[in-house]
Amino acid sequence: MKPTWDIPDTMLDNGREFDSEFYRRFTLRKAPRPVALADNITKDYLFPTFYGDVTCAMAIFLCSYDKAAALLRERLGRPVRPVRMTRGRSLIAFSCYEYKQVMGVRPYNEIAMAIPVMVNARFNPPVLPMIMGGFKHFGYYIAGMPVTSHENTLRGNKIWGLPKVTQEIDIEREGGCCKATARDENGVDYLTLRIPMSGTPTDFNVSSFLYTRLNGKFLRSETNFRANFLVTKNMKPLLHKGTQPDRTYMELGTTSFAGMLQGLEIEPSPFQFRYAEHMSACFDLPQEKLPTWAAAV
Repeated sequence: MKPTWDIPDTMLDNGREFDSEFYRRFTLRKAPRPVALADNITKDYLFPTFYGDVTCAMAIFLCSYDKAAALLRERLGRPVRPVRMTRGRSLIAFSCYEYKQVMGVRPYNEIAMAIPVMVNARFNPPVLPMIMGGFKHFGYYIAGMPVTSHENTLRGNKIWGLPKVTQEIDIEREGGCCKATARDENGVDYLTLRIPMSGTPTDFNVSSFLYTRLNGKFLRSETNFRANFLVTKNMKPLLHKGTQPDRTYMELGTTSFAGMLQGLEIEPSPFQFRYAEHMSACFDLPQEKLPTWAAAV
C-alpha cells in the first residue's frame, strides 16, 4: 500500500461498523482537546480508537537482552527493562496489520515492532511474563512503527509519542505465507517478513499496555484485541542459541531504517508465529493517572 499523505478535513462517519459485543465493552469519549494535524485541519476523535476486520500477522524473534536494554535506557529510562528469555536474550515482536475499518479514519497498513518489557519491577523472572498472566509490571515498548497513513503518523506522534513514520507497506499472500514489506522514502526495502498462515487455532482475548514518552512524560496506554489466531510455536531457539531456520523468514536491508533492528542482534530462527483475520481491536488514550509503581519511572 502506497502512503497517503493527504489529510481529509472531515472524519469518516463509520461508527455503525463497530456494533459487536467486543466494542460495547468500551465507552467512547473525546480527548481533552482536539488534535491539530495540519494547517486549518483539527480533529476531535473518539477514543478508544476502534479497529475492525483486521488482518494481523505476527512474527516473534529472540534478540540480545543487552542491546534491547540499552535501547530502552536511551528512550525510556533505566527502570524499564526487557523481559528476560534464556541465554542472555529478550524478544522483539513484529505485528503486521491491515486495518480495513478504523473509526473515523481511512484504512491503512502498519507494522508495530514491540519489545516486551517489565516496568519498574524488582522481580523480572525469565520467560514467565510471556506465558503467564498476573504480571502487573508487564507491557510493551514500540521500538518502531511504519504506517501508510500520514494522518495516523501524526496521531501517533502527537497523542502517544509513538515512533510512527509514513512509509510504503505491502502486505500480500505468497506461498502459504503473509508477506509484509516495509520500504523507506526512496522505495528501498528495509524489512521483509514471511509469516505462515497456518498453525494451531487459539483464541486470544487480550488486554495489555504500551509504554511511551511524550514531551518528557512517561505514558501508559491500554490496548485490547480479540481474534482466533493460527499459532506456530518453535521452542528449539529458546534452548539453543543461534538455531538456523528452515527458510528465511526475515530480511533486513541496509538503509538507515534497518539500523535499529540490526543493532538488536535479532536471531534468524523465529520463536513464534501468529496469524488472524477479522480481528477486533481498540487502542485508548494515555491514562490520566499512572499506578503508583509506574509513576515513579
